[in-house]
Amino acid sequence: MPPTSPIIELHDARIFQRENLVLNQVDLTVSAGEFIYLVGRTGSGKSSLMRTLYGDLPFVEGEGHVAGFNLRKLKRRQVPYLRRKIGIVFQDFQLLGDRTVNENLTFVMRSTGWKDKKAMNAKVQEVLEKVGLGNKGYKMPHELSGGEQQRVSIARALVNDPELVLADEPTGNLDPETTAEIVDLLYSISHGGRCVIMATHDYTHMKKVNARVVRCEEGKLLEISAAPAVPAPGE
Repeated sequence: MPPTSPIIELHDARIFQRENLVLNQVDLTVSAGEFIYLVGRTGSGKSSLMRTLYGDLPFVEGEGHVAGFNLRKLKRRQVPYLRRKIGIVFQDFQLLGDRTVNENLTFVMRSTGWKDKKAMNAKVQEVLEKVGLGNKGYKMPHELSGGEQQRVSIARALVNDPELVLADEPTGNLDPETTAEIVDLLYSISHGGRCVIMATHDYTHMKKVNARVVRCEEGKLLEISAAPAVPAPGE
């Protein structure tokens, strides 16, 4: 098979949160099908890095390409097009409580340009089945467990067939058994050819999945060979 182009390429990048430099000299290359753990203390730059990748924070120094977009040249009007290639999974699910599961997904689809109702319904059913919730589309979010709500969030992230899935502490509000299920699900999604980056504090489950680990530490992004044996202080 021919080599695939990287989904993410950062070279000598500087990541800012407002005027504050949070990560310096960042070099990161991630290809399709890769699963990466992103670790680091609270405030170390994990979320800032993710927000930069999906265009929420400006990329002002260094070289950066994500899903075919040059981050240095990214215009505000181009951000929605970048985000169609990126699925985002949040710690607190961020589901709309006044709509069913199906309606949560179709809301996102309409906002990203879908118009064919039949095609939308078919896609919703496809992604719900992929996350194990094929018969839960009629439910309201409050009728689901935390793990099920996070699965809906993952399904929502998949509706546009993204090249990249960014999961920011997706298991932070879940019990250990449910956490293991969500990690396995995200890992299986990477096997389908998507790049998945998961920010996490949960080193226990990291040991069960053979994946790259990168750490935000002291203003740098460092590649480490294995998950830490125990959480570092403050993590």
